[in-house]
Amino acid sequence: MIKFIKNECKDISILLKSIPAPIFALFVIAIIAMNLLANKSVDIPYSWLALDCGIIVSWIAFMTNDIIVKHFGPKAATKISIIALLINFLICLLFFLASKIPGTWGESYVDGSEEIINQAINKTFGGTWYVVFGSAMAFLISAIVNNVVNYGLGLIIKKNPNGFKAFAIRSYISTGVGQFVDNLSFALIVSHVFFGWSILQCITCSLTGMLFELLFEVVFSPIGYKICNKWKNENVGQLYFDYRGINK
Repeated sequence: MIKFIKNECKDISILLKSIPAPIFALFVIAIIAMNLLANKSVDIPYSWLALDCGIIVSWIAFMTNDIIVKHFGPKAATKISIIALLINFLICLLFFLASKIPGTWGESYVDGSEEIINQAINKTFGGTWYVVFGSAMAFLISAIVNNVVNYGLGLIIKKNPNGFKAFAIRSYISTGVGQFVDNLSFALIVSHVFFGWSILQCITCSLTGMLFELLFEVVFSPIGYKICNKWKNENVGQLYFDYRGINK
């Protein structure tokens, strides 16, 4: 067991050195932003439909994840997802501590409402344990699903597997499935249990959120494809491939 842990730590250390910092940073920031923006719901004139503002950034996490899967494989992408979640927990803890520090937020200076607004902002940044837990579990489950589906499609596609069409098929399908699983998992774990959402709302929210997030993925996928090609041409991650004995 000790040897296994040491090997995994070394593997992760080399992997972190191999993944370009901007992509990893963008991935982590997107996950953190998802937690904060999920606190704001979108006003929709239909009782059976519910959305939150997390949809405007969640696609970034899935697109960067798809890039990592394409270049480094599903196991590496899953390890990076776990590390990103651990960083997210750390940031959530820091936000929680900040919310407990006596003080006043700048936006709370409204005559007669300072205390109410200040407490509301503290609660937004401080978070609630079940929201943080639900978000983490939902993303971890969906990340694994996304990675496996993306990689599996890569094995199936034989015609020009490195072309944009193949990349798009892998990204669109895996992102669609992954986003639905992410949305539905969070809705069932948190929204249904703690906020009283109906099963219909959970499903419609998951489907609608998936469509919006998939739209973002479609628009920006050419950027992801260019990044993958750039990494391949520049032999990005060769240190990790040599360590794992992978022929790229």
